[in-house]
Amino acid sequence: MSENGTGSGTPSPEPTPGHGTSTDTAPLWFGERTTGPRSSVGDPSPSLWTTPPPPATPLQAPPPSSQRPRRQWPGLVAVAALTAALASGGTYAAVRAADDGTSSQSSSASAAPQSSSSEATTSSPIRQVAANSPDWTATAKVVTPSVVAIQLQVQGGEAQGSGVVIDDAGHILTNNHVVDGAVDGTIEVTLSDGRIFKASVAGTDPATDLAVITLQNPPSDLTPVVLGDSDALAVGDPVMAVGNPLGLASTVTTGIVSALDRPTTTGGDQNSFGQQTAQAVVTNAIQTSAAINPGNSGGALVNADGQLIGINSSIASTGSSGGNIGIGFAIPVNEAKAIADQLIATGKAEHAFLGVNLDDGKASDGNADRAGALITNVSPNTPAATAGLRTNDVVVAIDGQPVESATGLIGHIREQTVGGKVTLTVLRDGKRSEIAVTLAARPDN
Repeated sequence: MSENGTGSGTPSPEPTPGHGTSTDTAPLWFGERTTGPRSSVGDPSPSLWTTPPPPATPLQAPPPSSQRPRRQWPGLVAVAALTAALASGGTYAAVRAADDGTSSQSSSASAAPQSSSSEATTSSPIRQVAANSPDWTATAKVVTPSVVAIQLQVQGGEAQGSGVVIDDAGHILTNNHVVDGAVDGTIEVTLSDGRIFKASVAGTDPATDLAVITLQNPPSDLTPVVLGDSDALAVGDPVMAVGNPLGLASTVTTGIVSALDRPTTTGGDQNSFGQQTAQAVVTNAIQTSAAINPGNSGGALVNADGQLIGINSSIASTGSSGGNIGIGFAIPVNEAKAIADQLIATGKAEHAFLGVNLDDGKASDGNADRAGALITNVSPNTPAATAGLRTNDVVVAIDGQPVESATGLIGHIREQTVGGKVTLTVLRDGKRSEIAVTLAARPDN
């Protein structure tokens, strides 16, 4: 599989589930907000940028309303967005994964002062008294005004999702799959107090499934979300998801961080209007047990102090139960902010590039075999070639963070900045070595 999505590698055996195991996403959309969800199907593209092997357990989309027929999806996971009944059916984002978590209970908290400016704020809006037993009422009170509902009016249908206010200028951060295809349609944003504003697309980045829309004539009393640090998260941290599931505005659910750096791939998707997206989305996501449902896409995942730590994007569903089973995924806020800043400035985003083709693989470090990202080809005149990477090298870590699959390495590279430097831990001929690489901008082709 090519790092930039244009090539392919030889399929490898299915990776062992667990930390670093890649997860797939596939398309699915839902029915009118006044009824239960329905699903439609889009087949994953076989030539996607990175396509992990299928899971051992068959997966399916959430169950439909009794008023709506359903077509089965043999993959796993639903993108957490909600659409109206469209002739084309709509889209999903499916994910393969395992693991779950448990929810946290409430205690007490005190409000912290918060300044207002056109720049994103980073101070904690509240201070929890008991970190392991947060006062979720206090968290919801400070976060809910920063989360909006997004409605897309287009010919023949309507779609819904969520978004997060990130500054006083009226910029709303959301998922690309929420607004993709709506450039020629009408976007309406409903604030938590019920006020409705028209909005336009400021920029989209299909590669990370992120987008920024801008309110037209924004009010002066917007409440930008307070940004947290996704790199400071730990498994077991309490979190809250806030959004617009199934058209139910300002819905909050709680849980924990179930896993970090969970490689997920969204591939072969359609947007909410049944149109095929251009490329796969690879993310080292935050996995959470907080309930995420259709319509939550683009909404906030916050810590107990009310700081934004992720943008909710997809859920996992398996077996005959459909629906939420406590496995949700969010794009880390540090990555989301870096992309949002570019989209606001230029309408598009640059991405770091290594210059290799990859498969899942393993190699010996002299003591035992290690799973990693197998380099199947090194393109000439690329950062990888300049650094001395070779075909058949197996990358098992980047900057000390474990890499156990091709998708995992791609996700880590996606988090980097153009011109940034990383250190790859490589197994070659039974020996471990550290190779420094300076990343370039990913080519457009």
